Amino acid sequence: MAGVIQRHKTALGRSLLSRPVARAIEDGLITNETTVLDYGCGRGGDVERLTRQGIKCVGYDPVYRPEPVTGPADVTNLGYVINVIEDARERAEVLRRAWTLSEQLLVVSARLENEAKDVQGVQHGDGVITSTGTFQKFFTQATLRTFIESTLERGVTAAAPGIFYIFRSELEEQRFLLRRVRRTLPPRSTVLLAENEALMTPLIAFFEERGRLPRGAELTEFAPLEAELGSVRNAFSVIRRVTGDERWDRVRMARSDDLLVYMALSRFGRRPRIGALPNDLQHDIKDFFGSYKAGCAQADRVLFGIADHDRVKEALQSAPVGKLTRDALYVHVSAVERLVPVLRVLDGCARAVLGTIDEATLIKFRRDRPVLSYLAYPAFDSDPHPALASAYSVDLQSLHSDYRDYGSLANPPILHRKELFVADDYPARERFMRLTRAEVRAGLYSEPERIGTRLGWQEALARQGVRLQGHRLVRAGE
Repeated sequence: MAGVIQRHKTALGRSLLSRPVARAIEDGLITNETTVLDYGCGRGGDVERLTRQGIKCVGYDPVYRPEPVTGPADVTNLGYVINVIEDARERAEVLRRAWTLSEQLLVVSARLENEAKDVQGVQHGDGVITSTGTFQKFFTQATLRTFIESTLERGVTAAAPGIFYIFRSELEEQRFLLRRVRRTLPPRSTVLLAENEALMTPLIAFFEERGRLPRGAELTEFAPLEAELGSVRNAFSVIRRVTGDERWDRVRMARSDDLLVYMALSRFGRRPRIGALPNDLQHDIKDFFGSYKAGCAQADRVLFGIADHDRVKEALQSAPVGKLTRDALYVHVSAVERLVPVLRVLDGCARAVLGTIDEATLIKFRRDRPVLSYLAYPAFDSDPHPALASAYSVDLQSLHSDYRDYGSLANPPILHRKELFVADDYPARERFMRLTRAEVRAGLYSEPERIGTRLGWQEALARQGVRLQGHRLVRAGE
C-alpha cells in the first residue's frame, strides 16, 4: 500500500485543502476545537494547511510519515486512499483501521467513474493501471456507499460526490442532518427594548434559531430575564408588542417547515428513536407537533407526497421562485429553501444520494418524473449569460446518478433572464432585470429557439448590431 498512496498523493499536488477536508470544514465538522488525523496523508499538505489555520492535525503515511499513530482523533480523514489499493481485502482493512482511529467522525473519499475519462490505462483487477504505473479504482456514488456500509456495518451520510461521512454518535449525525436543511432567515432589524434590551437579546436569538421558546433545562440561562419579567413567555409578549407579530410568525413557520423536511428525510434512511435525538431537537418536535409520533406521521405525508405526481406538479407550477418551463422548474440554489416542503424533500432525497454539490448554481426539477439535476454555472453573477459547465443528475426512482461535463464544448448552453431563477432579495437581481429589459427592447428574444447556446446568442447580438459590456447592452461600434 505504501507506494500507491505515496504516488497518488504526489500526483494530487493540491495547493489548497483537499475536497473532503474543505467540505468537512464547510459543514462545521472540523473546527479549531477538533483534532484531525489525515490517514494516508502523502507529503502532508492538508496537515500543514490545517495546522496553519490553528487546527490540531497529525498525519500518517507509510512512506513520508511512517511513525505509528499514537491514538485516535476526533476526525479521521481517509482521503482518496481506498481507490489506489489493488487488493480488495486490504482496501477493507484500511477502511476498518481508519474507523477505529475516529472518535467522532470518519471522512472517506474516493475517485468516481466520471473522472476515469481523464485517465489513460489498462484494465487490472477491478480497476486500471494508469500510464504512470499507479492503480486506480473508480467507484460510482452507489458502489462507494455500499462498500463503506458493508465493510463497517454502519449507515453513512453522503457529503458530496465521492465523499461520505460516518458518524460515531447518532446524536451528532442528527444534528448535522438538521443543520443541512435549516434555512437561513433574513437578518432582523434592530430591536430597541429600552432598559431590558440586554436581557431580551438572547431570547430573540434563541427564538430565531429554533422558532419556539426555551423549555426545561434551556431556561437556566434565562433566569435573570425571568426574575425581571416573571417568565420568558411574558418577556416574549413584550417583544411581540414592540416589534409586531409578522416576523415571529414567519420564523415559526419557517422552522416548522425545516423540521418537517428533516423528519421526512430521516425516513429516507433510517429514522432514529426519539431518545437518540438531541434534547433541544426533542423539544422542537414536541413544541411544533405535540409528539414524535404525530410529527413523523405529518412528515411521512410530505415524504410520500414526492411520489404523488399531481402533487409535485402542482407544487412546481405554483412555486414562488424559479423559472418554470414546459419541462422543468429551474431554481437558484440560494432560493431552494423558499420552496414548499414537498419540493425541499425532493432536493433532500437527491442530496442523500449525492451529498452537497459545491459547484451547483441551479437546481432543475423535472416536471414529468422525479429527476433532479444540479447545474454548475461558475460565472453566474459576473457573466451576463453564463455557460453551463457541468451537471449532476439523480433519478429518485432508480437512485441512479449521472455526471456530465459541458466545459469543453465549443457551443455550450447559456442562460438568459437570470432574475427569474433567484429570489426577490437576491443582491444582483435588479442588475439582471435591467439587462433583460434592454435585451427585450433590442429584439434579441424574438427567436428564443435560436439563442439557447453561445453561438446562437452571438449570432443574435451580431444581427441586432449590439454587444454586451458587463451587464450593459451597447451598440457594436461603441
